[in-house]
Amino acid sequence: MDAKFQSAKTQFEKLKADLTDPAVVNNPEKLKSISQEYSRLEPIAKKIDELERTERQLAEAQAAILAGDDSELLTIAQDEIAGLSELKRSLESEISEDLKPRNPLNQKNIIMEIRAGTGGNEAALFAAELFRMYSRFAERQGFKVKILDSNRIGLGGFKEIIFEISGQNVYKNLKYESGVHRVQRVPETEKSGRVHTSAATVAVLPEAEEIDLEIKPQDLRIDVFRAGGHGGQSVNTTDSAVRITHLPTNTVVTCQDEKSQLKNKAKAMKILRSRILAHEQEKKDKETGDARRSQIGSGDRSEKIRTYNFPQDRVTDHRLKENWNQINKIMDGEIQPIVDQLRQADAR
Repeated sequence: MDAKFQSAKTQFEKLKADLTDPAVVNNPEKLKSISQEYSRLEPIAKKIDELERTERQLAEAQAAILAGDDSELLTIAQDEIAGLSELKRSLESEISEDLKPRNPLNQKNIIMEIRAGTGGNEAALFAAELFRMYSRFAERQGFKVKILDSNRIGLGGFKEIIFEISGQNVYKNLKYESGVHRVQRVPETEKSGRVHTSAATVAVLPEAEEIDLEIKPQDLRIDVFRAGGHGGQSVNTTDSAVRITHLPTNTVVTCQDEKSQLKNKAKAMKILRSRILAHEQEKKDKETGDARRSQIGSGDRSEKIRTYNFPQDRVTDHRLKENWNQINKIMDGEIQPIVDQLRQADAR
């Protein structure tokens, strides 16, 4: 067996033992990290076990040919060898693909930020529809969605909404959604029936934990103030809103959705860490000349990536130069075909 396969299986067995180690069980961060790696390697270890069984069966069939002289049994053994050899090649190919180096961020949860762009109220309504689209997609995938902060308008739209999506390989599936999303349709408020073009920007940030980067307390300026906008009486009459500024990068995060100042601060820190991690990753990608940029774009929120044309029942992804129909289904979260093609383009 390939030495890489044996090494992966040995690593899996070690992780399995670590999960029962009291030193790991009593350390939540370490337990989470080891559990994630165990979950990643478990299906690979099962394939390696199947490969080992296949190799044993293949050796037995080959030995039977060498030892036998019955022509009928030889024919059966030869057919068995052909099938086992094909299965062996297939398993080796799959395991090799599974063990290729991966983006360490792929398994992370994400923080997604959607902001209304050009188009006034129509852009804010479109931002709300994008939020619903991603929420429905998350629901289909078994992911969880949690709103961290929002700025609503009276018509049911959002000037801005920031939310967390958590689950298995969330960033891997949604990292390609960063950029400008454009909508072309007749707004409900448009009496003349003219098609308007509006836009919203989407930013997808891998969720950063405290172990991912160190933020020094002296690098933060924290301001508290009275929340404004839509909210209950206690939200608007107490100093519950929090603004955190990371001085070295001048990154500013404001949270005011919660009644509790402590909860708003915790949410703001979560968003701040993720923005800084994303900024560091962008710098790293530029320094290494990340090849992904030439395939599906930079992920820059200023880059127009997709157009949703309602009159023509068409969604166009400008990076792939591909179109999809049944726009209502797509807006209801059925974006898996688009996600799959983007992932395939990224892998080329």
